[in-house]
Amino acid sequence: MYSMTDQKQWKGRIDSTTNTSNFRLHQKVKRIPINDVSASDHQHAGIVGFICDEGVRRNQGRVGAASAPNALRESLSSLPWTFNDEQQIIDVGNVLCLNHALEEAQRELGEIVKTLLNKKIQCVVLGGGHETLYGHYLGVRAALPKDAKIGIVNIDAHFDLRPFDEQPSSGTMFRQILAQDPHADYFVLGIQRYGNTKELFDKADELHVNYVLEENMTPENNAQIMQDLQQYMDNHDYILLTLCMDVLNAAFAPGVSAPSPFGLDPKIVRMILQQVTSHPNTHSFDICEVNPSLDENGHTVKLGAYFVYEALNHLLRRQGT
Repeated sequence: MYSMTDQKQWKGRIDSTTNTSNFRLHQKVKRIPINDVSASDHQHAGIVGFICDEGVRRNQGRVGAASAPNALRESLSSLPWTFNDEQQIIDVGNVLCLNHALEEAQRELGEIVKTLLNKKIQCVVLGGGHETLYGHYLGVRAALPKDAKIGIVNIDAHFDLRPFDEQPSSGTMFRQILAQDPHADYFVLGIQRYGNTKELFDKADELHVNYVLEENMTPENNAQIMQDLQQYMDNHDYILLTLCMDVLNAAFAPGVSAPSPFGLDPKIVRMILQQVTSHPNTHSFDICEVNPSLDENGHTVKLGAYFVYEALNHLLRRQGT
């Protein structure tokens, strides 16, 4: 089900009502129903929420990520507006997963993503469990020529390559995509040895997945990793970026379905976000697995909001070059 957000999700501190250099996001973001969105000749980004953690429930995880989209909006609201007059951010509302109808909700999310991309608007999806990614992918694929090469970049502790014979979940999306789309490839950074079975590592090798282990993401290796990532992106027509917040060290992101004691430092994640969203073929990003009900002092929500703003900054500024 689709619905618009409430204005209460976009409110916060006001330093000025006239001087735009003192404005914050809640003073500039426009709430526009998806059917009223116009094609953009300028630098526009659209935000859509996916209120769902049915995939997490199916994957036997800790539910609560369904409340993340609105929590992320509220945390974004008071961040400073740093864009120019040609740049605009719109909020087109939420897709809600009702009565456990995950597949229907994913298709509906895909329609909204497709609409934004077809109107030349950069797309940011606020999940939801990581099943958000599959709906995001459906929209990207529908907006592209059938033979366009999609390079998926996932920042994640887990492969999410589980079988989907019985039903899809938050642990099956990439296997679903690779099984049905011969023009899609998969690169994942942050994989944890202790978070994936040997069968999943074997499946990743069988499917020719590019992956970097969390333990190898060190300052000494960063230059080579970024070079490999750049080469991967350059070899694809479209880059789809997804961030699963459980990739982070639990000290920084306690509010996730599966916290990671050996997770990444936020600075490494930020570096990857900057590189990927600066690529000319990246037009969409999603953030998943923020769970406000498990979040100590709002640390994870705030960090997630900063990552979203980092992505918006690069998507919009790059678009204007």
